[in-house]
Amino acid sequence: MLLSELPRDVVATIVSVDGLGADPIAQRLRELGFVVGEQVRCTAVAPFGADPMLVQVGYTRFALRRTEAQRVHVQLTENRQ
Repeated sequence: MLLSELPRDVVATIVSVDGLGADPIAQRLRELGFVVGEQVRCTAVAPFGADPMLVQVGYTRFALRRTEAQRVHVQLTENRQ
């Protein structure tokens, strides 16, 4: 499933980030902590189109556009926080 499809307040684990090494958006996401094995959750979405969305990785929150969140593949985890 894509991060952009993740329901609010559901914990997931990052499986991969689309984009080759030269892709600046994918590279920036990895630098910010969107790496394989990290837990992530969507904490809020904007009204009227839900763009941007507020995503939490660890204790840090990021506002991501839907197009950026579509690059991150996640898998739902058993533990819901």
